Amino acid sequence: MKDDQSSARTKDNEDFAEERTLSSRQRARSQLSAEVEAFLARGGAIDEVEPDVTADPPRKPQPKYGSRPI
Repeated sequence: MKDDQSSARTKDNEDFAEERTLSSRQRARSQLSAEVEAFLARGGAIDEVEPDVTADPPRKPQPKYGSRPI
């Protein structure tokens, strides 16, 4: 029974963006705003990251010629 409950998609589940309503999005925004304000009040700081910065370093290209089976 527990698997049935966890796999069921319900209308009140806010994990699915297409099922969100205007009021649920407003609640999410206000919750995020409150969390950011609490973070900043505790002495946290927000750093801006340049748009071209990535966390993944470039990888060496992998040869794929002939890698598919016949």
